[in-house]
Amino acid sequence: MINKINFLFVTLFGIGKIKKIPGSIASLVTLFFLFFLFHFLKISPNLYLFFLILVFFISLYAINIYIKDSTNKDPKEIVIDEFIGQSIPISLYEIAHNAPKESDQIFKFYFIMFILFRIFDIVKPYPVSYYEKNFKNSFGVIMDDVCAGLYVVAVLVLYMVIST
Repeated sequence: MINKINFLFVTLFGIGKIKKIPGSIASLVTLFFLFFLFHFLKISPNLYLFFLILVFFISLYAINIYIKDSTNKDPKEIVIDEFIGQSIPISLYEIAHNAPKESDQIFKFYFIMFILFRIFDIVKPYPVSYYEKNFKNSFGVIMDDVCAGLYVVAVLVLYMVIST
């Protein structure tokens, strides 16, 4: 039972078992989940950020359990890291832009954040690649996506500074 719950957690309720592009699908599902959370349920992005930190720490433990007996220390079915990495720029965007926004503006920025996150997660510029290559454990699995999410934040901040 515990192994089944752990499997559902690290694979984001089985999304990681999808044969083609499970990381991209998990990132896209995260995007829609967060849009629903922030704009329909009106959950505070600050509260969500606390939840995300909790998920980060639980993931460190859960992924270690999942990969314990595996030779592959970053199996593609683990997509909770995409959930964490994609959540970082979206939740920080929502915190920074707490004023009411038009839906088309929200969709535009969410789409840009999704594309940028996937690019950084796939291309893996330094230090994204550093964590993936040097930490063959749950920390490495998660931190490359955290760094990719922080790169998205940096690009959006740079864009907003230049455009104003």
